[in-house]
Amino acid sequence: MSAPMSETLSLGLSPCPNDTFIFHALLHGLVPAPVAFRPHLADVEELNGLARRKELDVTKMSLGAAARIMDDYALLASGAALGWGCGPLVVAREALQPEAWATARVAVPGLLTTANLLLTLHGGFQGPRREMLFSEVMPAVARGDADLGVIIHEGRFTYQRMGLTRILDLGEWWEGAFHMPLPLGAIAVRRDVPPATAKAVQTAIAGSLRYARAHPAASRDFIRSHAQELDDAVTRAHIETFVTDYSLDLGEAGRKAIELLVGRAAALEGRRIPDEGLFLR
Repeated sequence: MSAPMSETLSLGLSPCPNDTFIFHALLHGLVPAPVAFRPHLADVEELNGLARRKELDVTKMSLGAAARIMDDYALLASGAALGWGCGPLVVAREALQPEAWATARVAVPGLLTTANLLLTLHGGFQGPRREMLFSEVMPAVARGDADLGVIIHEGRFTYQRMGLTRILDLGEWWEGAFHMPLPLGAIAVRRDVPPATAKAVQTAIAGSLRYARAHPAASRDFIRSHAQELDDAVTRAHIETFVTDYSLDLGEAGRKAIELLVGRAAALEGRRIPDEGLFLR
């Protein structure tokens, strides 16, 4: 167990299985922690907004939002959602040809999400977008409130239950266009957190993931208590898809993929990457 801690940091994470799997051990005292954490579990778009207002010390965030908050936050090497075959899907009630995509009404899980950024970078979707909670996207498409929906998280594994059809895998598009793994989300730390503390948090997150992999049953109840989808097979698939070796350490390939994505987002918004760079030094 860790020694008594005098410092407390707020920690934002999503209730999705990949985050609860990674952070379970850290939040339950099963691995050493450099500080005490005050967890705030919320939809990732809410976390993006809190980060824009600098209200969280450490937080999961969409990399689609990174260009807007990187003056105040640095990315950690551990805890990310990044990999191959993990991209958001564009779904519809029935198959639509690409010429119909341009003007289609699209439901998106937040305007700051990586999913929405990928839709913009693709260039084939110029119609109106309506933002909503990720869990509302598939019902909106099924009702006809939107022509298309961009689905993330568990939706990747459950959209067919609602009679929806996949028309595009944005991850496959990204991989084909850039030949890199797809960066979806990462853990960010406020730049005013002392560097030694921030590095220790990064190490602790990696340790928490190692514990989760070594003791997969330990986090089961914690994951189920927060998951939208309680099917064990879906939960396992979710974790296997979104928790990868890049989650343990981004490595050079992960960093390059993030730099490419965030750089393109910054260019779209007329922003520049901070002189300090994107990552914790």
